[in-house]
Amino acid sequence: MARRISVTMLSAYLYCKRKLYLERVLKFFEPEKEALVKGSIRHETYEQINKIEESLVKSIEKTTAFKDLYDMYIHNYAEQLRNVIHKNRFRLKSVQLKPLDAFKKIFPFFVRESQIRAENIFNFIAQHKIYGEELWNSLIPKIKSEIKIQSDGLELTGIIDRVEEYKEGSVPIELKTGSMPKEGVWPGHRIQIAAYALLLEEKLKQPIKEGFIHYLDKDIKRQISINPFLKQEVKDLKEKVRNLLNSSEIPEKTENNNKCRVCGLKDKCFDDKLLKNKLNDLKSK
Repeated sequence: MARRISVTMLSAYLYCKRKLYLERVLKFFEPEKEALVKGSIRHETYEQINKIEESLVKSIEKTTAFKDLYDMYIHNYAEQLRNVIHKNRFRLKSVQLKPLDAFKKIFPFFVRESQIRAENIFNFIAQHKIYGEELWNSLIPKIKSEIKIQSDGLELTGIIDRVEEYKEGSVPIELKTGSMPKEGVWPGHRIQIAAYALLLEEKLKQPIKEGFIHYLDKDIKRQISINPFLKQEVKDLKEKVRNLLNSSEIPEKTENNNKCRVCGLKDKCFDDKLLKNKLNDLKSK
């Protein structure tokens, strides 16, 4: 059975093949960065809130004001975030970020998430007048986060940030922080959402026609249409990544100096002697 390729490797390949090789083949790793630790905490918190979503919805037994629904989500999400921050306190210490400061920086994402989910449920109840277990079973869309998915056939594996389930089908959504292009999405984000669409199609046995990249800092969603050409692009890129992982040749440096400037592996990447020795060590094993 061929090794499954992580979807994040596809986007990493497009960003910098050399960095991907240093990390995955030569086993060099960037030191912890504040942004990476915060991102990890955010993802882990989304995973936890996804686990309690069903019980929260089923607990609604009567018509409830929007503010009460919103407060229910805010309270529970704050509790989950505090738990995850405590669990990651040593990682936070390594990047000199205090737990309270981490909470203040990350919690706004969950304020927005609380608004989205509370509005979804409030509007659905207003239209259908159903509650409890019936509400959960009938709720459209159902919003699920941190969906782990893999396929031996596609030889891909990954974690989808969010999936919204409608009667017509499911829609994958990736949540991204940082800058966004003036138009469209970054190439790595485009290929990532397409790969998740392929994985969802196989799992659900239904076509996935579109996906979205949600740029959180601007609160803007951008659509990607899933077509046969894009699907083939994912499959071709997967093979390029596989070839790179099996190669004994280190890729050339990227031509984009801005990427090098902010890279935590820059010193190792520019040390050709170090890389050559590391590669020779791997070959001799």
